[in-house]
Amino acid sequence: MPFSPEVIQDEKDLVTTTILRLKGLSRKDWNSYENSWDFTSLPLLSPDYHQPILKAAYQKIRAHWREMTLEMQRLEEENNRIFIEAYGLQDELQPEVPLNEITLICNPYYRYGNDKSEDELEALLLADTMRELVSYAVGCMFGRYALDKPGLILANQGETIEDYLKQISEPSFPADGDNVIPILDGDWFTDDIAERFRKFLRVAFGEEQYEENLRFVEQALNIKGKRNFSIRDYFLGEFYNDHVRRYKKRPIYWLFSSPKGSFNALIYMHRYRPDTVSVVLNDYLREFRGKLSSRLDYLRGVEASADTTKAEKAKALKEIETLKKTIGELDAWERDMMYPLATEQIAIDLDDGVKANYPKFGAALKKIVGLDAPEE
Repeated sequence: MPFSPEVIQDEKDLVTTTILRLKGLSRKDWNSYENSWDFTSLPLLSPDYHQPILKAAYQKIRAHWREMTLEMQRLEEENNRIFIEAYGLQDELQPEVPLNEITLICNPYYRYGNDKSEDELEALLLADTMRELVSYAVGCMFGRYALDKPGLILANQGETIEDYLKQISEPSFPADGDNVIPILDGDWFTDDIAERFRKFLRVAFGEEQYEENLRFVEQALNIKGKRNFSIRDYFLGEFYNDHVRRYKKRPIYWLFSSPKGSFNALIYMHRYRPDTVSVVLNDYLREFRGKLSSRLDYLRGVEASADTTKAEKAKALKEIETLKKTIGELDAWERDMMYPLATEQIAIDLDDGVKANYPKFGAALKKIVGLDAPEE
């Protein structure tokens, strides 16, 4: 049926106001996520919702999202009522709009479908909100974002830590200096990603509630209920896949990863320089290999000691075998992949896009299934 403005002349102002409000709600919702060009900061950290206890902050913003969803539902139903009455369709159409058709990302009934229980929907929404917190924290680690200033900070090719400090001279949570953040199975480096995230939580929400806040994040992310799950487990397991999905297979953070994942280091493509691979190689891969060798020497001493118990010796031997395999993996990866890449001093042009630049590093970077697919 063609739309005729004359039919709703008496309700014209109300319809216009309603449509503007609906657009405003949709825009506010979309701009709350990194994917938006107009994203400025994480809503959880906004003064309107921020609390020292992360759980309380989440509960506050979750209540706001419910209000937004219900308001949008009410406005859409009011609009429907006006048009149904204007065209005399009361016997054929109903104004009601189900929750799963309220197209806000913050609405779990729309975001995850209508085939789950309320508890399942809430768990999924909480987990995704914590993933978004982690993603924003990583952005702050690289200087893409900052706790001290809204909007993008470093987002142009070739920008450096000096450019960052020109904008934020005394950051509360400083960006990483060399644009390389290791993701490993333990605290091998002081700038390890798990340790940096812990520091981010302390700065963003305070020291007093830090342990409680960290547990809240870890429990929310542990959607599969794994035992002893930690933030490190998330970074080692799901983080990069989540990042690739968030950016629709065009990631802005690139993961250097050895064949079996024994070594991983994340970089921010906007801060990439031709010597970045050399930094990964010399300051992280070789340093890590050296630490593994020291650990291997120590364990050999434990295994050879007359004071070592049978159980301790068996444990040491098991770890020795694991370390030998890991060192062999890293040596081969350095020889066949990382050293040749480092000597090439590869240049990239961000205008060419991730699809053109990512493959230049071959198997040094974690494979992205579907990278060659057309842009969405």
